[in-house]
Amino acid sequence: MKRILLLTILSAFILTGCANIGNDSDGKIQSTVYTPMIKSPVDFNGNGVDDYSDFMAGARLDVENSPVYDGSFYASGGYPPDDIGVCSDTVWRAFRHAGYDLKAMVDKDIKENTERYPRVEGNPDPNIDFRRVKNLKPYFDRFAAPLTLDMEEIEEWNGGDIVIYENPDHIAIVSDKRNKNGRPYIIHNAGRAEEADRLDFSDIIGHYRFDAGKISEKDLIKFEN
Repeated sequence: MKRILLLTILSAFILTGCANIGNDSDGKIQSTVYTPMIKSPVDFNGNGVDDYSDFMAGARLDVENSPVYDGSFYASGGYPPDDIGVCSDTVWRAFRHAGYDLKAMVDKDIKENTERYPRVEGNPDPNIDFRRVKNLKPYFDRFAAPLTLDMEEIEEWNGGDIVIYENPDHIAIVSDKRNKNGRPYIIHNAGRAEEADRLDFSDIIGHYRFDAGKISEKDLIKFEN
């Protein structure tokens, strides 16, 4: 059984680049605070909730759903079922909750600008590309506002931001929940989906804020159920 679990985790990392580090919680109750956050000027799905709040709500739904950590390849459309997921699945599900089809938007840009996505090695695969951290970074480099990589600049972090790591590769949604020192939690899946005080998960190489109001309409695609 342990061998099967190890192979599953290794497979997820190879396919998607999402790390499984496990849970470093010591089980103690930690002091937390919620801080006023910047609201997105956009409500893409017209549900009366701004995008950044929708991103957090969608990521929290993924946590509540407790998906099994599995980065298996899905040949018919690429989407894993909602009870399966890795770090990148939490992110596209967060975007789905706000009305965006992140998969379609990533696939479109890879097709039109393949040279900007070295991870695809000149051969795009819509069934997996949107679940790979190394593809999501160049996408957000192009379509989101880059922000500080310094965790101590706590005023520069906002709920609904996206944060990307390396060593190991990982991606998460930033929470509006903060620890007693003001550092924000992240909503992510690194072996299990959780909202936790783990902004220091690994080396931060990307911190973004996605503002659809600054993106051409031709590059925005609605999620169709």
